[in-house]
This record gives sequence, structure tokens and C-alpha cells, in this order.
Amino acid sequence: MLFVLSAPSGAGKTTIARNMLRQFPSLRFSVSATTREKRPGEEEHKDYYFLSREEFDRRIAQDGLVEWEEIYGNLYGTLRAEVEHALSAGSHMLLDIDVKGALSVKKRYGDAAVLIFIRPPGLDVLRGRLEARGTDSGDVIDRRIERAAWELDQAPSFDHVVLNDDLYRAVQEVADIIETRIRK
Repeated sequence: MLFVLSAPSGAGKTTIARNMLRQFPSLRFSVSATTREKRPGEEEHKDYYFLSREEFDRRIAQDGLVEWEEIYGNLYGTLRAEVEHALSAGSHMLLDIDVKGALSVKKRYGDAAVLIFIRPPGLDVLRGRLEARGTDSGDVIDRRIERAAWELDQAPSFDHVVLNDDLYRAVQEVADIIETRIRK
């Protein structure tokens, strides 16, 4: 199965994903590809595959991505080879991707993809979390909040919606979803 965590920026999906990888050591993590610059502390092949724009475009042309999107001037996507390898090996995989990408994965893989939307308590809380990160300018945060409104509207298209107003509870709820699906 493909377990897809998706949410607006700042909703906590990456924190929840890290918790799932600790709780379920058999889950393989899908490392996304991006054309954005590496941030301090990020590692190649662990946080992202950092590709040039030309390399990313080549992979798009060769159908080497399961899903991809341009967000804030950078390309992000999921490498087809990683997903296909996990599925052919009978492994379960965890993807931490944006909302449009999640919907594309569901369209491509159907019931093999379990979409979990991490819902923030509200846009004001989301803005506070983004500001507290200290990684984005005010303009970028404004764009992320604008996009978040659209992403929240997509939540009904997901298999599960988990409210992240309490991280411990949200982590447990996602773990319960994964545990239940793996047992089936």
C-alpha cells in the first residue's frame, strides 16, 4: 500500500510522517525530488533528491514521475522508480506530498493508495506555525495561506481527514489508520 500524508504547509504532516516511520519500521519512505535549493541541515537522498530544472524536465518527459507540480517557482515530484520498486517488492510506502500530488497518486494507483489529509485547526493557527518556522518571508507565507484555503477544500476527496490540533492525538490517529490498513 501507499500511505499518502498531505496537508497545507505548516499543518504538521512531516512531523507526523517522521513519527510513522519510527512506529512502523517496515514502512519505506518515498523521498521526493525537487528543484529548490537545499536548506541548512537537509541531506541529498534523505530529505529530497535535489535535481536541476533540466534533469527534472527530462524525468517529466520520460514519465519518470508518479506526480509532480510547480509550487512557488520550484518543481516537486515523486520518482516513479521508487514507488514501483516498493510495490513490486510487496512493501508499504509512506509519501509526504502536497494535496494535488496526493490526488494524482490516488488517480494512478486507486485503492492501493490511502490518502490521509492532515487538517490544521484553522488558517490563523497555520499562519502562526509558518511564522514560527522562520524560513519564509511574509509574502511567501501569504501565498502559502492562500493556497491552504484551496487545499482545505480538497479534504473531502481524501480517504481520511485527521485534525492536528493536538500532535499526540493526531499521530495516534494516523498510526491507527495505517495499522488497520496493513492488517487488512
